[in-house]
Amino acid sequence: MLITTTNTDEIVSAISNHVGDNAALITIGEHTEIDVTQLISELNASQTKFMGGIFPKVIHGNSILDKGIVINTLNNLESMFLVKNISTKDYTIPKVVFSKNQDYSLFTYVDGLTSNISHYLSELYENYGMQTNYFGGGAGSLSLEQRPCVFNSEGVFQDAAVFAIMKMSSRIGVKHGWSKVDGPFIVTKAEGNIIKEINWKNPFKVYKEVVEAHSGKTFTDSNFFDIAKGYPFGILKDDAECIVRDPLMVNDKGELVCVGELEVNVLVDILNGDKASLINAAKGAAQDSIKKASSPRKAILIDCISRILFLEDNFDKELTAITSTIEKNFDNISIGGALTLGEISSYGEGFLEFYNKTVVVGLFE
Repeated sequence: MLITTTNTDEIVSAISNHVGDNAALITIGEHTEIDVTQLISELNASQTKFMGGIFPKVIHGNSILDKGIVINTLNNLESMFLVKNISTKDYTIPKVVFSKNQDYSLFTYVDGLTSNISHYLSELYENYGMQTNYFGGGAGSLSLEQRPCVFNSEGVFQDAAVFAIMKMSSRIGVKHGWSKVDGPFIVTKAEGNIIKEINWKNPFKVYKEVVEAHSGKTFTDSNFFDIAKGYPFGILKDDAECIVRDPLMVNDKGELVCVGELEVNVLVDILNGDKASLINAAKGAAQDSIKKASSPRKAILIDCISRILFLEDNFDKELTAITSTIEKNFDNISIGGALTLGEISSYGEGFLEFYNKTVVVGLFE
């Protein structure tokens, strides 16, 4: 459901009527002119269960909006939690008892501009393992200025995550469409989401040499992201598609600041893609999610904001490739989601991952 009114009473009424005794997943476009603190207060007064995040843009059907609120119902809610202080690692993941022979899905929104997100996901996986599927995205502003962006009944927070565990089966597809330009390189020094050395050298010098030679473009003091959005890093994985890391900026030391952490001694390629490869990958993610789905109630799309910055006017083709593939198989299914600062998913038999520049399609039954 899409809500376009900015009247808090009308928003609360629409949400409570839509979800009833279930919980609400509330996804807000960052330019929506509402007071989130007031919204939280009134939702609490209505005794509605909820969690949510604020994102650069939201998805409703075939529309991309920077204003508006998308509501998804979290059916068969088992538990809902808030985790603070993600960057400090100073928190405890709550214990949950999972029933045997029951499908579970865990949905999480995390501050996409904080550090140690991968550690948070590792803690989730260490506690819950393969007893549940995982799905979610990084909240935050396209300005890349960190601010409160995830919320639940306790308030709105930065450096935090919210997650819900539901007795619900889910089918997930994950693809990115980026391919190798050069590498592998070794990250010889890193701290959190900052690459400090590549091959024992200044990382920007190594990156600049490869990217300028391939793109025919020259980095200046003001165009780093304009070029870098087409040249992410790929963390190499055995027998799996690489995990993409998005370089956001270069600091005054020539270090590369990314969305998401990189470990010391990890091997990376420098990647590039084109419009066709990204759109085909998006369609492939939808097809993968459909393969094992039987009768999903809803489709939730988590798509990286930097893909629309790269594809520009062609992003409509990517979104249509996803939605038409889903609708061809399942009539009248609701489709919503967000353009995010990082994507979260378990996939196949793989470990839970934090992705960049990637499409994650979830079908929930």
